Amino acid sequence: MEPRSISQNGNISENGGSSLIFLGTGCSTAVPNARCLIQPSDPPCEVCSRSLSLPPERNPNYRCNTSLLIDYARADGEHKYILIDVGKTFREQVLRWFTIHKIPQVDSIILTHEHADAVLGLDDIRVVQPFSPTNDIDPTPIYLTQYAMDSIAQKFPYLVQKKLKEGVEVRRVAQLDWKIIESCLERPFLSSGLEFVPLPVMHGEDYVSLGFLFGKSRVAYISDVSRFPESTEYVISKSGAGQLDLLILDTLYKEGSHNTHFCLPQTLDAVKRICPKRALFVGMTHEFDHEKDNKALAEWSVREGIPVQLAQDGQRIFIDL
Repeated sequence: MEPRSISQNGNISENGGSSLIFLGTGCSTAVPNARCLIQPSDPPCEVCSRSLSLPPERNPNYRCNTSLLIDYARADGEHKYILIDVGKTFREQVLRWFTIHKIPQVDSIILTHEHADAVLGLDDIRVVQPFSPTNDIDPTPIYLTQYAMDSIAQKFPYLVQKKLKEGVEVRRVAQLDWKIIESCLERPFLSSGLEFVPLPVMHGEDYVSLGFLFGKSRVAYISDVSRFPESTEYVISKSGAGQLDLLILDTLYKEGSHNTHFCLPQTLDAVKRICPKRALFVGMTHEFDHEKDNKALAEWSVREGIPVQLAQDGQRIFIDL
């Protein structure tokens, strides 16, 4: 089934099937970059200045931290909501996109890694859980590596501890059921009934982040990458284990290179090698002007025969999962 998107105005298709919702498509600092507004250049940054001129639902240059919500319609018709990454802008994303797309809760969470733009919204998970002043609710399953678990235990000890010490009062915090996964292609796991294959990628040469492969329509989500190990690229390549229906891929800057992220030249080279049926890019800085750069990418798509575009916050793609 070929993925298709709906309009940004929140008019949901009558299709009751599964979909992907881009809660955020920006870098760690998000867009607009605050520095451009409090220490403006001469001339001022056009993208950041313009990003405040329209409401976000009509402004593709307003980008929160990269995050994906999977609306998984199971065979019995029940919908499960799977969240990939919970960054610094999570509360803002809930207010904008959960309301527009009528998302009532989060059923499970998957973390790509433990950097700030992927985990610092974890405290706000309580707003997408049932209310209980005594924390008497079923905890939300959250899937992550042991390395990420060790780091988060230091950042958020009150979200990790199972038993309160004597004399410590109960406080209402997010209730999470921590589940360790491996950075291993051969060790898939189930989240809310949907199978995910971990895709280990380099995020700088000293750090492994995870992407994920999932869905009947093969979707690969890779938000933080500077290099593909050969085994990971094989699994998601047309010339390897099979062609992807949709590749969602990191691209930080328009030009040059970066030590921990793909930039547009590397992203486009990867798309040509992997050869998906379609690709959408995430993780962009304020260097990207959505409309202008998507016109250029449309020309590239015609030349190369692979449709590619920048994704945008709030975008919804209906797809068979």
